[in-house]
Amino acid sequence: MLLTTVTTLAIRCPECGALEFHSLSRFGLAGRGNMQVTCSCGAFLLGIARKKKHGYWLQIPCVICETKHLREVSGSRLWSGEVIYLTCSDSGLELGFVGRAEEVKKLAQTLDTGLETLMDEIGYDEYFNNPEVMHQVMQCLQEIADNGGLFCQCGNQRIEVDVFLDRLELHCKECDSINIVYAETEEDLRVIEQVETIELARHGFKCLDSVSNSNKPAKKTRRKRNKQQ
Repeated sequence: MLLTTVTTLAIRCPECGALEFHSLSRFGLAGRGNMQVTCSCGAFLLGIARKKKHGYWLQIPCVICETKHLREVSGSRLWSGEVIYLTCSDSGLELGFVGRAEEVKKLAQTLDTGLETLMDEIGYDEYFNNPEVMHQVMQCLQEIADNGGLFCQCGNQRIEVDVFLDRLELHCKECDSINIVYAETEEDLRVIEQVETIELARHGFKCLDSVSNSNKPAKKTRRKRNKQQ
């Protein structure tokens, strides 16, 4: 009988949006009784606590509920290599996967698709000024974050994102800098498609859109916040 001692976690960070893969060691967990997995940006990704009689509690942060979901799983299942789907108990959205590395990496590619589908179902398209451009700008920003290109001059890589009608506001909580990424026109989309990195200025304020990049007068900022904030 082959004893599996390592399994793989795939999960998208609810803070910076990076897609993270982590190896979980059975022996490493046995020595401590609990384990906390963090993103490269420092955000919490998964908590594992050992129960009595060979069981575990999994604590999963949810990007939709902005809270943590608790999931019970047996030790035999956790280390079997069988894929465990980590989902939001309210929306059913897949947040991540635990299992064999090969299977988990394939499934991880569906995480963005699931979030986009959920956004469609709850009517986000009726909220944005230009839903198609907004979704594509979000995808571009996600790729930039996944490649390590989203950070602040102060050294913080844990950048928060607020979603508005016509833009995304990137916020560094360490130095309170803000970078606005407009997502309202095709020109706004073309601008971010040409960007590989977004560096927030320490204690500063920047805009990334078609107007600011063509030296025209800046757009007026509308302060109506997403109701989900």
